[in-house]
Parts: sequence; structure tokens; C-alpha cells
Amino acid sequence: MKLILTTLLLAPLAALHAAEPASKPNILFILADDLGWGDLQCYGNPHIDTPVLDSLAKEGARLTAHYSPSPLCSPARAGYLTGRYNHRTGAVDVPSNRGLDRLDLSEKTFGDYFRHAGYASALIGKWHNGLYCRDLLPHRRGFDLFYGFPNGGQDYWKWNLLRNDAAAPHDGRYLTDALNDEAIRFIRGREGKPFALFLAHHAPHGPLQAPEALVKKYRQRLGKDASEAVAVTYAMIEAMDSGLGRVFQTLKDEGQWEKTVIVFTSDNGPVLGPDPRHGSQRRFNGGFSGEKQDVLEGGVRVPGIVAWPGHIPGGQVIATPVHGCDWLPTLFALTGAAAPPDAKAFDGLDIMPLLLGKPTPALTQRTLLFQRNRYAPVSNCNAAVREGRWKLYWPGDEASLKKDTARDNPSYLRGVVQPHWEMTLDRQLDAPTTSPQPSPRLYDLDADPAEKHDLAAQHPEIVQSLTQKQDAWFAQMNREWQQSRASILEHDRAYWKGRATPDPAALFKDFWQWKAAPNGTDPDIASPIQVFRGFWNDGEDDQ
Repeated sequence: MKLILTTLLLAPLAALHAAEPASKPNILFILADDLGWGDLQCYGNPHIDTPVLDSLAKEGARLTAHYSPSPLCSPARAGYLTGRYNHRTGAVDVPSNRGLDRLDLSEKTFGDYFRHAGYASALIGKWHNGLYCRDLLPHRRGFDLFYGFPNGGQDYWKWNLLRNDAAAPHDGRYLTDALNDEAIRFIRGREGKPFALFLAHHAPHGPLQAPEALVKKYRQRLGKDASEAVAVTYAMIEAMDSGLGRVFQTLKDEGQWEKTVIVFTSDNGPVLGPDPRHGSQRRFNGGFSGEKQDVLEGGVRVPGIVAWPGHIPGGQVIATPVHGCDWLPTLFALTGAAAPPDAKAFDGLDIMPLLLGKPTPALTQRTLLFQRNRYAPVSNCNAAVREGRWKLYWPGDEASLKKDTARDNPSYLRGVVQPHWEMTLDRQLDAPTTSPQPSPRLYDLDADPAEKHDLAAQHPEIVQSLTQKQDAWFAQMNREWQQSRASILEHDRAYWKGRATPDPAALFKDFWQWKAAPNGTDPDIASPIQVFRGFWNDGEDDQ
């Protein structure tokens, strides 16, 4: 067991380190939201125009087996921000009202690392790794500037953002344009320091909203029988692409283009189910199975583009598997700085040698691991392990994957249209299920990237080997998640001790999802606190 964990978690970074550059490059890390592997023209989509990102791919490297740390927003972002498996950090799900999206305060972030190395640092856009307490916002987690929204979603026209602690209400601009405008402002105001910018775009995450001229373009292109949801989604992506063109032009105008490493990727795969207003979102996704929330390829394999003019050779298409936790160790290594005090070990590796075209045998056959269900983690539920050509996948049972929307959605829905607020957590969490999970399926990704043919019966020895590795990994991850969870809850208790907490019945007055209430419930007379359990009546209903 110990040998397995050492192999998986402590692979030597030194063997993969690139030579340090003479000067520290700027870092621009761009994260899209719910953008799938097939949502860019350079990844084979014949219907969408993304000329800026296509050009970036030609100037650098396009990764065809790039994996997000998780198929869901908050845990994926935790991996990108820390370079560590998301379970370790505390972020395993998206319900911010329960703190399941939070990064434990002991974790160092992208901002901490680059500020420590002497960079001007900013997070612009979506955070969603701790909302309802100021201690958890980006400008208190290592970033000099936070301009964006802490919630999991935001209206694209009537947005409410923060500039650090100050409210920044909507001003008529499209949200994507506002975020790109702020990125340009930050780049121009760097004051001689190298900069590290984490630009977390909201597009194409719902609500599906885009400039009408672009929507009309895709309606016409896709034809009268096409889904409105797909037309709007493509319009959202093209709007983001165009805005990034302005950001890239600013780098060129400022003489920073050749001095900047640019990474573009996504937090998870696309949503392909029906949008409540615009219909089916099913569209091209490279032929992969699965979508957002699944650890099938369609949920975790996402675009990965990286460019550094004059350093990373252009025009590369790289099929070696890369993990989202690799980016922070790769980019931070370029600073030549030692890690910040109390920094924890990275799970990702420095992949710069791969990007520079050097041999990287340690990357080719390494083990990549994934697990995501709702709430408390469950072993062998929506889990996967990839090693070389082989991928073992556990689908998980329906009960372990179901969200308690009536309890968890009101705070999210309010955050889409209302300014940011603080509140204590709904700290209660049901114990993880102990029900037997469905048997795993084995896929040969070289021959079957769409994951259609289960080969588990033909290769029991591979199933056994990968199961042992997944089980050993999960046992350690779950222990560390429980430790982080306890720390997160203790911080919340201490933060709210002696403070008045808002009344949820009033706070969420217009956001209770009464359709999810028990039959016969009359919303005109019923108390939502009694109908929808869990809203901090005493604040101490911990697991």
C-alpha cells in the first residue's frame, strides 16, 4: 500500500524540471466554464468560429489528452488553483451554502505562489471556492486584486461583481467584455512587476445569454431545426474568443507578448442536457461519452492550449496525457523561486519538458485519478483511473449522484442576480452511502476513446491492478478531505461566534424551489425553514 501511494503521489518533480529562464515570464492562465473538448474550431468543431484561440494553438501547443482535475466547477478550480487533488483541499462539490466548495485556509493558491515570487497577482472572473465569508475570497487568498464574483453563476447583463471588498454593479457591458476589459487594465497597470493573472471566464456556463448579433449568426449557420441553446452557446464562446483577442493585442502593444506564458483550458466538460429556456444543449464533443459531472472522457477531457512565443515550439499537437494539477507546478517553476512557507506538496508535475519537445517517459504511463459524487465522497462512485491506454471507470449509483436542489439551490439562484452577502454555513452533511456500487468498466482509450466497449471481463488482471491503485488513492484522499472539512467547519463556527446571522426565510424569500416541496405544501402559509431542512436553525448539525 505504501509503495503504491509513493508511486502515485510523490513522483519526483526534479526529473522533469526545465532550466530556469533568465527572467521571470508573465503568466496568463485562462479558464473557461463548462466549455467542452469540442467547443473550439481547432478541436474539430466545424460550426463555431474561434480564430483567436485557434491562432494561439498554432503559435504553441494543443493538448489532445488534457484532463481537468474534476468534472465539476469548484473541485476542478481547486485543483487548478493549488496543483493538488481537490479532495485534499476540502472542495468536493458545488453547494457553497454547505461549504463544500471551500479551500481550507491552510492551502496555498496560485495567488500565494506568484505573490511570493514577486509577481503582481489577480483573479478576474469566477471564484466559487468559498463565498459567504470574506476570509475566503481571492484577495485574502494571495491575490492582489479580485475583480469578479464569488458565486457559481452570474447574469451576463445584470451582473454584480466585487472589486476586492467594494461592490461593482453592472454598467451595461456584457459580462465577458467587462472581465476582458479588467484583464487589459491589470496588464497595463503592472508597474514594472511581472504579472500572474488567473482569468476565469464565466462563458459558456448558464444562464445562456449572448449579444444578439452573434446569436443571429449561429441561428442562420446552424439552420432552422437547430437548438436555440446551441446557437446561444456558440455565440457566448465566440464573444469570449473575440475579447481574448483584445487581451492578446494588449500584451503585444505593451511589449509583453514574448514574455508571457498563456494557458487556456476549461473547468469541465459541457452541459448537454436541456436548458430550461432554450432547449437541448447537445452538440459536438469530439465523439466522447459523458458530459459535465461524469468522469467519462466527455466530462474530464477538456481543451488545453499553451503558448510562449520563442520558447515553446509552435504548431505542436501533443497526445501525452496532462492533468490540470500540472499547471501550477509547471508555471511556478519558471519563476525560479522557492515555495512559500508552509506550502504543501504538489500532486501535479512540471510538464515544461513535454511542451519543449523533450523526452518525458514519466508522463507517458503515469496514473491519473478522478472521483466525484455529491456531498461526502464515496469510494468507487463516479470514479476513474487512467494509466497509459487503459481506463477503469466506476459509474456510481444514482442516489450518490443526486443533488438536494431544494436545499442547495436557493443560495446559488440568489447569487446569480443579487450582490454578494455573508452567511453562516448549513453545516449538516449526511454520512456517505455504504450501498454497493456498480461494477467497474474497463476501456482501451487508444482503440475506443468513446468508451463504448467494456473489456473488464477480458482483462481481470488490469482491473485488479487499477482497482488497487484507485482504492489506495481514495483512502488517503478521503482521510485528508475529512481533515480539511473539519478545519473548514471550525473556521465557520469561530467566524460567526457572537455575530447575528441572516434569516434564511427572508434572505431566500423569492428563491425557494417550491416544486421540490412535499406534496400538499402551501407556500403561502408554510414555513420554508420547516419544509426545506438544513438552514442553520442551531448551526451545529454537523456530520
